[in-house]
Amino acid sequence: RELSLDIHLSIDNSREMTTDDAGAGPAPEQAAAGGAAQAPGVREVTDVRTLRALAHPVRVALIELLTVEGPMTATEAAERIGETPTTCSFHLRQLAKYGFVEEAGGGKGRARPWKLVTIGMRFGDANADPETQVAAGVLGQLFRERQLAHYWSWRQTRSNFPVAWQNAAADSEYLLHLTLEELTDLNEELLTMLHNRYRERALDPSTRPSGSIPIEVLLFTYPIELPSEDS
Repeated sequence: RELSLDIHLSIDNSREMTTDDAGAGPAPEQAAAGGAAQAPGVREVTDVRTLRALAHPVRVALIELLTVEGPMTATEAAERIGETPTTCSFHLRQLAKYGFVEEAGGGKGRARPWKLVTIGMRFGDANADPETQVAAGVLGQLFRERQLAHYWSWRQTRSNFPVAWQNAAADSEYLLHLTLEELTDLNEELLTMLHNRYRERALDPSTRPSGSIPIEVLLFTYPIELPSEDS
């Protein structure tokens, strides 16, 4: 049994937990990989230019950081992700250009805090044109690599956590035999349950109970065999 992380960033691609839809520009959405389900308020990114703009390691790291920590200045973000304030300031402005972040109010220059416009995004439509699918694939890989790095970090450092937290964490695998409709329903039910139960805590830190810490949940549902012709 290991820790599962509930990352408010449910990037349903693809990841991973959402405010109101943004007005101008393509918007963000939180991450589960490759599913068709979409929780209320989760934005869909389909524009290839926006997907390419987001597919940068620093921008992915900034979205992840703002998701977990909340509003932050470029200088504060730089200290957390190991980049320079100048670099973070540039990438935050680019994220704002594409509708992912906005100024949180107060401060000037690099001292102004930034916040996410939405927590959560969905991208990776199998019906999209090849160019868009490739861009979504690159972005999805960036998010997944970071999330899986969190998981392996947990595996390597779990002994540092109190035993109760080690026991509460979970690492499971299930082999299910489902129809296409059942798989779709399962993804929708799981996503809706997570968003309905914990969404407010992602949006409003004041609703988080004492003793709570960021928990990332990664859900992967995928076939391991090709379907028959009549499926």
